[in-house]
Amino acid sequence: MGLHEVDMPTAADDGFLDPRGIQAALLSSDGGGGAQLRGYVPAHPEGVALVLHGGAESSRVPVSWWRLAVVRMLPFAHAIRRASDDRVAVVRLKNRVRGWNGMRQDPVLDARWAVERIRRLLPDVPIAIIGHSMGGRVALQLAAEPGVSAVAALAPWVEGDARRPGVRTPVLLMHGTGDRWTDPRRTAALARSWQEAGGDVRHIEVDHERHAMLRHAELWHRTVADFVTGALLGRERSA
Repeated sequence: MGLHEVDMPTAADDGFLDPRGIQAALLSSDGGGGAQLRGYVPAHPEGVALVLHGGAESSRVPVSWWRLAVVRMLPFAHAIRRASDDRVAVVRLKNRVRGWNGMRQDPVLDARWAVERIRRLLPDVPIAIIGHSMGGRVALQLAAEPGVSAVAALAPWVEGDARRPGVRTPVLLMHGTGDRWTDPRRTAALARSWQEAGGDVRHIEVDHERHAMLRHAELWHRTVADFVTGALLGRERSA
């Protein structure tokens, strides 16, 4: 299933600087082949937080907005919006299908579509990508993409396809020590590798936390919100 962008206006088009028009175009279901964005866009966003959900290794089942992996990311979106004082657009991506699906890399295609749409409508506005599990693997693949200014990978599915960003791109790697679904040791190894290469990488291990990020939910939400607003708005990050 291919993705294509219909004739989508850009912020540079005459008469398209109206914030409501930008929000409508950004969240339009056209052009994504089933991938969709939902969220909030302030009148003059200084940054965009793109939130990615998890999935499965292999599945062509269509994703609904009510799937648990999608709903799980809603509190993160709310936390970022509250922490940004109405200065950051926060959008969640719903993938077309549930699986990674080998060489198809379906969620990567969906995320690239979303990033391209954001860049077209909000040129020069920095983007932070936040992903959980499979979404974390996607975020790590897109870490070096133009326009991506920060990446947060939560309990990520770490493989050898992560792309190291530039040294000025902050990265948050966060994993529960009790996770049995994705491997916290791989996340720790990736953090060490990127730190040794000079990257701005913050690695946090959450004691006794499992993959669903529920035991210490407030810590996850607060840490991610502080990281994203710090990266996009230049604020000091919490210790």
